[in-house]
Amino acid sequence: MARPPSRRPGHNRKAQYSLFASYVVAMTGAAVGLLLVVVAIFDPTGFAVIRTATAEITRPASIAMRNMVSGASSLDEVLAAYWRAGSQNIALRRQVEADRNRIIEAKAVAQENIRLKKLLKLVETDDSELLTARLIASSSSSTRRFARLNAGRWQGVRMGMPVRAPEGLIGRIHNTTPNTAEVLLLTDTSNIVPVRRANDSVPAISTGLGDGTLEIRALAAGRNPFHPGDLLVTSGVGGVYQPNIPVAVVVRTQGEIAYGVPLANPSKVDAVVVERSFEEAVTRTDPAADAVPVDAGAAANAITP
Repeated sequence: MARPPSRRPGHNRKAQYSLFASYVVAMTGAAVGLLLVVVAIFDPTGFAVIRTATAEITRPASIAMRNMVSGASSLDEVLAAYWRAGSQNIALRRQVEADRNRIIEAKAVAQENIRLKKLLKLVETDDSELLTARLIASSSSSTRRFARLNAGRWQGVRMGMPVRAPEGLIGRIHNTTPNTAEVLLLTDTSNIVPVRRANDSVPAISTGLGDGTLEIRALAAGRNPFHPGDLLVTSGVGGVYQPNIPVAVVVRTQGEIAYGVPLANPSKVDAVVVERSFEEAVTRTDPAADAVPVDAGAAANAITP
């Protein structure tokens, strides 16, 4: 019969110390547990204090254990999210691209609304307008500067009528067809517009150079009163353009000549207003201009019996 193994650790001191320490820990735990039971029975207030102190002392360890448990429980979610990161990235990129397109469309709509509100305000405050129309084409490479309007003779458009946008003057009607009209732009070499400086009414003449800029010459010879940044508006001289329509801004000067750029860019403007000429508008709004002059002597003879 085999000899049963001995429960003693033998002569190994390390094993003996480990066994003794386990006995001591077990006895100490049992004693502390018994003591806590006795305190809970006979002194509930003191037991509550001990429990509160124990909770405060073990709080960091409890938080650490809680985080470890939470991390372990969410490990599968992290792995699944990492596995699906590629497809999610593609979907998010598509969504960002769609949102970017919507933002661009919203900005375009907002700019269009601002432009139309300005045009509506212009139409409401100006009694000289004939109609509103759209520029459907413009010549950017030719030496002549024209634009095409989607309104013509059948809509009441006539040669010489000014065309303006909310930003400023575009030009004047050069030729008409039944449903379209050709607009001679400010930058054309044959378009001459009487202008003045907005702040002090210094008169000048604006002539197109055919390259998108204007040549401005003061009426007073021998000097150039203009400076970069000066704003030019129509003067009303000549009976074609209404006064105080923004025309251009001076960008540089050279000798007696100043050079400017139009405030209204036909390539960026679609809705415009076709106006009656200044002389015609004055005639329509002034009742005295429509009255038939009567000879005072003839009238006196007519009423004398």
